[in-house]
Amino acid sequence: MSASDKLAQSLALIVPAALLAGAYISQYVFGLFPCEMCWWQRWPHFAAIGFAALSLFTPPKRIWVAIAAGGILTSGLIGFFHAGVEYGFWEGVTGCALPAAAGVDPLEAIFDQPVVRCDQAPWSMAGISLAGFNAIISIAAAVTIWVLLARKDKA
Repeated sequence: MSASDKLAQSLALIVPAALLAGAYISQYVFGLFPCEMCWWQRWPHFAAIGFAALSLFTPPKRIWVAIAAGGILTSGLIGFFHAGVEYGFWEGVTGCALPAAAGVDPLEAIFDQPVVRCDQAPWSMAGISLAGFNAIISIAAAVTIWVLLARKDKA
């Protein structure tokens, strides 16, 4: 693999891992429970990590990295849609996500948990929500990975 391929591979591993780490830290350390669309953004990142990890051991490495970038882009596009819902640009889903409680009556657990709305950003910085940051970072990372894969390094 060329230097740009290795950088693309590293980004395909690091970016989704860092974004997922941030999501879980915000959830478990800062109490920002995810809504349904927040969960939707996490799944493609898990897939991207899997494909990027596969690229470490299995040929064709560049294809696995490119597919991982597709997963990262998918998460970013879901984040873009979610941010649009939060900003009121369009309507989103009406479902809410509730954290599961082990060993508790399911109905009681539902009533005791906070309702997390998809159309309200629980946190933002400079007017950008977590979904917005995921969109910006993920879309930029996916494009960067594909550009790096397309480069012809001089060896």
